[in-house]
Amino acid sequence: MNTQARPVHSNQTGPHEDVKAVVSRHLNSEFKKPIQAHNQTAFDEVNGLVSEWQGPLILDSCCGVGESTAVIAQQHPDALVIGVDKSAHRIDKHSNYQQGGHGERYYVLRADLLDFWRLACNANWQISQHFLLYPNPWPKAAHLARRWHGSPVWPYLVKLGGQLTLRSNWSTYLLEVAEALSLSRIKAGISLLDMHNTAPMTPFERKYQDSGQSLWQLTADLNALN
Repeated sequence: MNTQARPVHSNQTGPHEDVKAVVSRHLNSEFKKPIQAHNQTAFDEVNGLVSEWQGPLILDSCCGVGESTAVIAQQHPDALVIGVDKSAHRIDKHSNYQQGGHGERYYVLRADLLDFWRLACNANWQISQHFLLYPNPWPKAAHLARRWHGSPVWPYLVKLGGQLTLRSNWSTYLLEVAEALSLSRIKAGISLLDMHNTAPMTPFERKYQDSGQSLWQLTADLNALN
């Protein structure tokens, strides 16, 4: 089976020139899109677990098939890990990637993060870590608004707090996220992943590694201000 993955191609030669303007507009306005009923139902189901949980809470956003959710739970057996993805097709494949038998506490659910992050903020979730692994880069310059940092829901990701870990095979995406975070006075570090000592956490990461692509990681403490 061919596992080669094509690198990201973009008509941008660096970070988008409108990042600061777009992010600033969203930071200074309210996102009023109505919450969809199925997202509210999914959130209510898992929020009951979270409200009773006394230990660390980790969020794995855009979890896809949930392989990363299971890996994170195995790495953090003292935590409750919540994996969220909007695709029922991907979530339904989770059983193929499930790892178990070691007392992990994790939950994988289908919901749109445009609603889920807002609901989590409104419920005052206290997140210790937030993973966002290989989100769709939407690499065309015209698609800035489709990237998470160009979305009106971006301020809610920041408000959720925790230690943010974001990985991508397109370094420009991470440079833009760092620029977006700087507007909230949050410093971000970007580093090249050590391919020889980094076990893949997602099917995409495995494909990118097998294809010899450079993979990048951004980390930031969303609870810290400069």
